[in-house]
Amino acid sequence: MNNPEAAPQRANLSDYLAAERTLLAWIRTGLAMMGFGFVVARFGLFLQELHAAENSSATQHYGLSLWFGTALIALGIVVNVVAGFHHLRLIRQLDRGETTHSHATAQAVTAAFVLAVVGLAMAIYLISVSGASTSGSGSKKEVSLVQQHWHCSDFKQAPCG
Repeated sequence: MNNPEAAPQRANLSDYLAAERTLLAWIRTGLAMMGFGFVVARFGLFLQELHAAENSSATQHYGLSLWFGTALIALGIVVNVVAGFHHLRLIRQLDRGETTHSHATAQAVTAAFVLAVVGLAMAIYLISVSGASTSGSGSKKEVSLVQQHWHCSDFKQAPCG
């Protein structure tokens, strides 16, 4: 008699395409992490330039954003590498006809928690930087004059008043 459990079932095309969509979603997630990490790393440089434009005598270092940004870039790299290995393992299982693949969500949950912790740390950092810059800087009129100067000189518009 033919026993349907004895013969391994071949994977359908839809199984391979679903695996590929999942891989592409993880790649997109990793690239977004790396891009956001680059923005965060450059944000510290922007804060230093803004602080220097205010002619503030107090020197304040914004190097923590460089570390947050670098951590996000590294996390994006790790996510892409793990996604690639997971995809290769899944394709091998589909080729062998193994259909008892458990859908482990550990990677997604780990990425979500790590991003939540990094986001919380960045929020705390930005609040501390904002509190330090408002207590040590001049009046709001000075800041608006600096912003107006940047606006006029960077875009070569009509003379500012």
